Amino acid sequence: MTRQYFGTDGIRGTVGQPPITPDFVLKLAHAVGRVLKRTEAHPTVLIGKDTRISGYMLESALESGFNSAGVDVLLLGPVPTPAVAYLTRAQRASLGVVISASHNPFPDNGIKFFNAQGSKLPDEWELAVEEALKESPVWVDSASLGKSRRLDDAAGRYIEFCKSTFPHDLTLKGLKIVVDGANGAAYQIAPTVFHELGADVIAIGCTPDGLNINKDVGATHPQALLAAVKAHGADLGVALDGDADRLQLADRTGRLFNGDELLYIIANERLRRLESKGMARSAEFAGVVGTLMTNMAVELALQSRGFEFVRAKVGDRYVLEELTKRGWLLGGEGSGHLLTLDRHTTGDGLVSALQVLAASVRHGCELAQLLDGIELFPQTLLNVRLRPGQDWKNHAALAAEIVAVEKALGSDGRVLVRPSGTEPLLRLMVEARDAHTAQRMAQRLADTLTSV
Repeated sequence: MTRQYFGTDGIRGTVGQPPITPDFVLKLAHAVGRVLKRTEAHPTVLIGKDTRISGYMLESALESGFNSAGVDVLLLGPVPTPAVAYLTRAQRASLGVVISASHNPFPDNGIKFFNAQGSKLPDEWELAVEEALKESPVWVDSASLGKSRRLDDAAGRYIEFCKSTFPHDLTLKGLKIVVDGANGAAYQIAPTVFHELGADVIAIGCTPDGLNINKDVGATHPQALLAAVKAHGADLGVALDGDADRLQLADRTGRLFNGDELLYIIANERLRRLESKGMARSAEFAGVVGTLMTNMAVELALQSRGFEFVRAKVGDRYVLEELTKRGWLLGGEGSGHLLTLDRHTTGDGLVSALQVLAASVRHGCELAQLLDGIELFPQTLLNVRLRPGQDWKNHAALAAEIVAVEKALGSDGRVLVRPSGTEPLLRLMVEARDAHTAQRMAQRLADTLTSV
């Protein structure tokens, strides 16, 4: 059965257009409430949001929908997505709800959910909710209505949680750090976390007005971070996205570090800590999960440190599925969405940043030094428009050329071919040790599709 509303990360769209309308969101919350009440007599849900102006409207609709199904609500206000995951678990709530469209611009918004353990919910649960949406609402009587209240100091509780993931024997004193909150959910929290750990903090992208989330700031627009690091002579820069579940880091030279590089630093540091204590590598640290787009240089570097490396489909949901299946703890995407399941149940930009900074502080070295000379392989990505009816899967010339290119690259590169999910495009990616080879091989593949 296919899902009508749920995508890879909840329900998302343009505000005012189905399904991101107040009437649908009320029905959604009511349906979710009815699903919860199948297994729990008095459920409680937490609702957090980012800084989009539409959050007020959608929060009210969710609150009414849950209350009408007999579900109590705890309102958190503007907090990062991973804060909702943490507080759901800490408060022993039945469900966590996030109102956010992550890195999208402010006209978009979305709804996503966490279970009682602060983890993403399975497809089966989403399908059950979609089935409940088809049913007529069953309004509870007045005596059975849910109640709503605000959770005092939700931000403060989450700040303390973030700080707890940073080693107690280390400090950020002596470091000047630019923190870019993307005018999003972490605008108050992120600067406070780094400040309370000792850093001299320069905050940018921390003045939301409801309309400027992710606008020319944050992890999706790192130019603002780089400019501020240079202007203030900072040691480091940390940029989050609108809901603070992903990040980019920059050093004093203006070098950006993507999620692939940060994942290696975290994994390698976990291993170094075990080695320093004379402890054997546990099964949980046997491997690392990346995605189809993870740079091959990072894959080889992890393998050289004895990690098994597995690629999942693009999307943190799929990375988490692989980690869960294998019982591993570390995974992530080049976008900066990193999973450190020994610290948190979901991707967390702040917690991930602290893991990287802990490694830098402990060893007294720059971020670049933690990469041990690893240089990312150049990637060439070509988007080839398919002709109407063109069957790329059974295209003999393309198939033969893929085999030939892979043979020519050997262990020094790889080929990735995948269709666009929204357009008649085929994405051809070639990764090699040098840019010229990557470009030349990608063009060879593209030519097989464009030649008549």
